[in-house]
Amino acid sequence: LDLDAVVWLERWLAQYRGTLLLVSHDRDFLDGCVTHIAHIESRRLALYSGNYSSFEEQRAARLAVQQAMYEKQQRTIAHMTAFVARFRAKASKARQAQSRLKALDRLEHVAPAHVDAPFDFEFPAPERAPDPLLTLEDADLGYAGRVILAKVQMSLRPGARIGLLGPNGAGKSTLVKTMAGELDVVAGRRLEGHGLKVGYFAQHQLEQLTPDSSPLRHLQLAEPRARELELRSYLGSFDFRGEMADAPVGAFSGGEKSRLALALIVRRRPNLLLLDEPTNHLDLEMRHALTRALAEYEGSLVLVSHDRALLRTVCDGFMLVADGKASEFDGDVDDYLAWLTGRKLPGELAASRNPVLPDREARRAQRETANAERQARLALRRPLAREAERLEREIAELEAEKRSLETRLADTAFYASGNVADVHATTRRATEVARLLAAAEERWLEVQSDLDAIGDHVMIAPQAAILS
Repeated sequence: LDLDAVVWLERWLAQYRGTLLLVSHDRDFLDGCVTHIAHIESRRLALYSGNYSSFEEQRAARLAVQQAMYEKQQRTIAHMTAFVARFRAKASKARQAQSRLKALDRLEHVAPAHVDAPFDFEFPAPERAPDPLLTLEDADLGYAGRVILAKVQMSLRPGARIGLLGPNGAGKSTLVKTMAGELDVVAGRRLEGHGLKVGYFAQHQLEQLTPDSSPLRHLQLAEPRARELELRSYLGSFDFRGEMADAPVGAFSGGEKSRLALALIVRRRPNLLLLDEPTNHLDLEMRHALTRALAEYEGSLVLVSHDRALLRTVCDGFMLVADGKASEFDGDVDDYLAWLTGRKLPGELAASRNPVLPDREARRAQRETANAERQARLALRRPLAREAERLEREIAELEAEKRSLETRLADTAFYASGNVADVHATTRRATEVARLLAAAEERWLEVQSDLDAIGDHVMIAPQAAILS
C-alpha cells in the first residue's frame, strides 16, 4: 500500500463499528485506529488502554517502577543473606538466621526491568564526502527508452536528508535506482562527485544474498582480513548471535534478510545512503533501532518509505515525485497528506500543489530548531568520535606489542643469549607499553562516557538538506 492507501485504510478502520484485532509495525497507523494494545512479553500478555504512543508511556512508567522495586529487593536480599552468613553458626542467632532463610525462599523475585529490543547499532562515520555528491542535469529517467520522469534537476549536497513522496508507480524507485547507478539516464546527465560511496538498499537486493552462506560468511567475504570476533560482535548488534550467525541465509525470514542486507550496507561506511522501503518486513523494535541510527548518521541520505514516523524523524526536506516530475516539496508529511486530499477535490484546492495550512510555518520552525540542536550536538560528538577511533587503533597496536614483548620475556632462550642490555631495554619497554595501554584505555572510557552523555538526551542528525 502507498501512503495514500495506508491513510485511507487507517481512517476506515477508525470508523469501523465492529471488533478489530490488528497486527502492524506502523506506529502512526496503530495510533490512528486502535483503542488498546495487547503486549506479549516473556510469554505473558498484558492489555493497555489507549493507542500505541500511550502504551509506550505507560510501559516506560511501569518499567521505572519495576526497576525501583528490583533494586530495593536486591538490597533486602543482600542484607538478609549477609545476616544469615554471619550468624548461622551462632546458637543464639541460629533461629533468626533460619527465619530469614525461609523469608528468602518465600520472597517473590522481581525481574530486573529491561527493554527487550535486541538491536543496538549505529552507522560509523562516513569517509569524506564530495560537494556536490551527486547531480542530475535535465535528466529523463525511465526504462528501455520509456520516460517516467522528465527533466529532473537535482544536486545533492553533503548532509542532505531527503524523503521522496509520491503515489505508488509515480517513479520514486526509478529515481533512486538512477541515483544508485543501477539505471542509466534516458537523456541528460548523471554526475558523481569524486569519492562518492553509495550504500543502496532495496527489496530486490535480498535476492542477491547467497542462500547457502551464513551472515558471518557474507561479512568475511567482504572483509577477509577482519577478525572473526569483531565480525561476530558486529552481527550481534543486528541480533545475529550464536548459532544464527552461522546459519544459512536461505532459511531466514524476510525481516531477517532485510536486517542482514542493512548490516552489510552499514559496514561499508557509505557517505550517501539510498534507502527504498527499508522498513518492509521489520518489526517495531528494529524500526526504532534503524530510526535512531539514521537520525545519528553523519552522511547524506535519500529515503523512500511509507512509515510516517521514520520520515518525520530522519528527513529535513522532501521531494514530490508525481505526474512525471520530481521537484522540491515545500512542506512536511502532513502537508503531503493534505496535498493528496486536494488532488481528489475539485476547484482551487486541487489546483494547488502545496496547500497553505495554518500550522505549516510552526512545523517548519520546529524542524529548523530541531536541526539547529542536532547540529550543535554533532559539533560536540564528531571530535570525540574521531578520538575514540584513534584510541581504539592505539589500544589494538599496544595490545599486540604487549603480547609480543611478554612472549619474548617468557622465552628462556632470550636470557641465555647473554645480551643484558637487550633484556633491560625489553623489560623497560614492556613496562612503558603497559603504562601507555592503561592510560589509553582509561581515556577511551572517558570518551565513551562523554559520547553516551551526548547521545542520551537528544537525537543526533546531520546537516539539513540542501537541494539545488
